[in-house]
Amino acid sequence: MLSSTTSRIVLQARATLAQRFYATGTGANTLLYVEHKDGAIGGATLNALTAANKLGGSVTALVAGDAPEAVAKEVGKLAGVSKVLLAKDAAYANALPENVAPLLAAAQSQFNFTHLFAGHTAVGKNIFPRAAALMDVAAVSDIVGIEGEDTFVRPIYAGNAIATVKSNDKIKVVTVRGTAFEAAAASGDAASEESAPTADKPALTQWVGEEIQKSDRPDLGTAKRVISGGRGMKNGENFSLLYDLADKIGAAVGASRAAVDAGFVDNSLQVGQTGKIVAPELYVAVGISGAIQHLAGMKDSKTIVAINKDADAPIFQVADYGLVKDLFEAVPELTEKISK
Repeated sequence: MLSSTTSRIVLQARATLAQRFYATGTGANTLLYVEHKDGAIGGATLNALTAANKLGGSVTALVAGDAPEAVAKEVGKLAGVSKVLLAKDAAYANALPENVAPLLAAAQSQFNFTHLFAGHTAVGKNIFPRAAALMDVAAVSDIVGIEGEDTFVRPIYAGNAIATVKSNDKIKVVTVRGTAFEAAAASGDAASEESAPTADKPALTQWVGEEIQKSDRPDLGTAKRVISGGRGMKNGENFSLLYDLADKIGAAVGASRAAVDAGFVDNSLQVGQTGKIVAPELYVAVGISGAIQHLAGMKDSKTIVAINKDADAPIFQVADYGLVKDLFEAVPELTEKISK
């Protein structure tokens, strides 16, 4: 499978990977896997739909779940969706890859899809490699641009380089970085619905449960403003400084891997190569040195502000605005002035 993919590597300094690499095709027949939870369409799915529409051709959305009817109706109204496949079964309730991957393969076999698209989320990364293996093709992951029906752009080396990848496989199985494409909007016209094909549901795994942290603050992955703390916060209690500031400006709170590994905050707040990839309008890095793994997760932010007492910290090389000052003085002062 590796022989089916060739790549050309193009070095890139700090530049926005979005807003580039678009092409239009005519023969694409794309299946979009719709991620949803509690009756709401996943934000990354809307970005993946925009990417799928760049290919041209038709886009069919697959909505699977134990009660997916309401989501299917909303998906049918999105711009670019020509048809919705509905798979209603309790086996699809929690998007277990062992069940969903065979469904994707069955849908491709019946409708001859040339492309399968999904968001590059925990769900997409869990399902699509398995689906690609079932179809005996290579998966093309985390794309940020499209140059043709068989040619995609994706970051490598923690975003310090980009690769233009051409897949020679007949079926392209692709996950899309959400921050690289705008979210698709509703068109008002409802697409037709059709039952998805039946597929094997191997009893290999069982859903036990999940524990979700609830917060009144915006979701970290989709927030327009994000304030992140690093090792410089010294302990978890000091993150209250960031929470106070975040509440004043309606921001989500994130953290570097160093802060997470030190036990300051939960790993659900981690921003970086092995955490969440964010691109908010405003990103404030507090006490973060700017390791390459962290930069990979936030350097596409529209405006980056860094607060660090170390003037030589790498974070200042990517920041639009930098403040060299002790964070324990700067953050309370900033919060006070914003409050006024």
